[in-house]
Amino acid sequence: MSDEWKAPGSQNADEGINGREEAKSWKLLEKTLLASVQEQRRARRWGIFFKLLTFVFLFVAVVLPMLDFEGGTSRRASHTALIDVQGVIADKESASAENIVTALRDAFEDEKTKGVILRINSPGGSPVQSGYVYDEIRRLRAEKPDIKVYAVITDLGASGAYYIASAADQIYADKASLVGSIGVTAAGFGFVGGDGKAGRGPSDLHVGRAQGIS
Repeated sequence: MSDEWKAPGSQNADEGINGREEAKSWKLLEKTLLASVQEQRRARRWGIFFKLLTFVFLFVAVVLPMLDFEGGTSRRASHTALIDVQGVIADKESASAENIVTALRDAFEDEKTKGVILRINSPGGSPVQSGYVYDEIRRLRAEKPDIKVYAVITDLGASGAYYIASAADQIYADKASLVGSIGVTAAGFGFVGGDGKAGRGPSDLHVGRAQGIS
């Protein structure tokens, strides 16, 4: 017969050898994959490390020179403070004397402040509140004359708002801005003429220099 004769048990031996070789191959493949994963993890960790290192370098090179740790404050460039006087000047309003005076004092106490701009858009309001602000501006200007105060009137700067603006070093307004009216005026209707011919007509009562002029 031409068929090759095999001893009993030889087939099982071959299968065992093949199984061991296959197991070795799987172990080798597993080791290769594990090594690849570990290499990727190391590469990822190094990538994170270099990113952090770059961030630290940029922080040291860019941010630190902008900071001045003397006294625990940041070193900033000189600036001009901007203070808004918007709306009715009255207690408990945004344009109250308390709010405006606090902002003025903060600006003048800042060593980096070179000037103060009062941006005004107000019809006025309480003469008492306006007077507080006026007096404080004059006091601060006398205390630190190097810090100039500029009043900039946008749409409206009347009555108490103009009173506050008059305390500044200079006032700027647009040609169409409504500006003026410091003081008190009252219009009424009464008897006029004292020559024995009593008549009635409009009269004007005003308080303050240059009031009643139109």
